[in-house]
Amino acid sequence: MSLARAIETGDVAELPSRRDEDWRWTDLRGLIRVLPAASPTVEKRLVVEPGEIREIKLNFSRPDASARVSRLAIEIGEGAQVLLLERYEGEGDYLSEADIQITLGRGARLDRIVTAADSADAVSVSKAEIVLGPGARLAQITVTTGAKRQRLETRVSHPGLGASARLDGIYLLDAKRHADLTSVVTHLGVDGTTEQLTKGVVRDQARAVFQGRIVVSPGADKTDARMGHHALVLSDRAEVDAKPELEIYADDVQCAHGNTVGALDDAALFYARSRGIPELAAKAMLTAAFVGEVVERIGDDAAREMARAWVEAKLAGLV
Repeated sequence: MSLARAIETGDVAELPSRRDEDWRWTDLRGLIRVLPAASPTVEKRLVVEPGEIREIKLNFSRPDASARVSRLAIEIGEGAQVLLLERYEGEGDYLSEADIQITLGRGARLDRIVTAADSADAVSVSKAEIVLGPGARLAQITVTTGAKRQRLETRVSHPGLGASARLDGIYLLDAKRHADLTSVVTHLGVDGTTEQLTKGVVRDQARAVFQGRIVVSPGADKTDARMGHHALVLSDRAEVDAKPELEIYADDVQCAHGNTVGALDDAALFYARSRGIPELAAKAMLTAAFVGEVVERIGDDAAREMARAWVEAKLAGLV
């Protein structure tokens, strides 16, 4: 079941619901009673040749109240380097799913920057399935302000063999916005690394969902996998649901995960105010520093500056 299948068939029974364990906090069937008319499905395929260095910009915009499915396949050849700038935006109460398939050849590198600025009335799903080749490197950051219902999902098939994956995220939610950051990384072979750091801020009646799962398959020895999720809750009615998971079926591994949900540090806030910083400015400064750790992990200078500017602009209206 998926939003895409529901849109293409016109059958609301195909929508994911809280009965599906992976969707229990992002129930679509209980929300959507009638499906709007579907726009034609958009399908594209991009090929990056071996050794090529390329920047790709994708804009999944939804300017109306329609329902649409987009499908994209990207093949990145051996040793190629790609900067992928992926943006979701729109106006009104549209329904949208983007299904993305990405394969990285041996030694290829992908820097994927996802910014999601969906409408407050939208239902938006992005599902990316990424297959890494030996020695490939994936560095991804997703930054979002949520939607009526929003899910940004990444699934990585990790071969080990010197490959590495970094999946980071930032969510900044207010009003009644909802964002679901779900990821699954499956280590299939020896000597692979995964790093994951997600931080978020919620206020008003917003709701954030973080689901991160790292699976170390039998035989995937010498895997080094680390996951962290940390959230600030700035109001009594905001909610954060977090489910970090490690499934380990190999012995010689180094794996860890951490999760914290809380308010701004009172001691740090008191210290800032004692130095003459007004309360609102102090809160903004501490919040920016909290999420800024994730931005600073972006390796590409231009992409890091773009993400920093985007986060600062969104934080200005949040704190």
